[in-house]
Amino acid sequence: MFTLTINQRDSRNDGDLVPQLLKELRHIPARLDFDRSVEDEVQGIVDCPHQAVEVALIALRGGHWYVGIGVGPVNEPLPNQIKDASGHGLVYARRAVDRLRSGKDRVTVAVEGPVAALAAESEAVLRLLGHVVQHRTAAEWRVLDLLTPGVRGQQKAVAEELGITTQAVSKALARAQWIEEHAARPAAARLLSLILEVR
Repeated sequence: MFTLTINQRDSRNDGDLVPQLLKELRHIPARLDFDRSVEDEVQGIVDCPHQAVEVALIALRGGHWYVGIGVGPVNEPLPNQIKDASGHGLVYARRAVDRLRSGKDRVTVAVEGPVAALAAESEAVLRLLGHVVQHRTAAEWRVLDLLTPGVRGQQKAVAEELGITTQAVSKALARAQWIEEHAARPAAARLLSLILEVR
């Protein structure tokens, strides 16, 4: 399983962003739903590494969160609420967030698990993806938020909805490295899954 512990970086200045993050994560099928665990922190558990990657990139988008991913077992049966869960996966996720909070990383995602080398490799790929996501402009996000990965022929409809040209949509996609991001997501997910496979 993949546990995510997501801690707000600066709640004093930014206010409570937990409700907004929970709204952004509600479409993710979680094994144990994402919820506030303590004050400015969100936790949840997913079965699929692709879901873990998606959650991390959603949280990294605005630059307001430390994202810790713990790869490892969680004690079953799972409780009804994340705050009552226990197990190695949660310990790893906590360790990852604590490492971020004491560091000066620009892309604040960390991975911990039983195989340190694979955790470091998956963390490196996620940081590259996070860098791409964090450096997009508001104008680029207006375009990207209307697109579905892997569906062809969307650019004309997006251009019409935004009142811009299809060339402007195409340029926004290129600048935002949207195609490259979605092509690299499976690599990050594969590295996360390998941590569980190596014994």
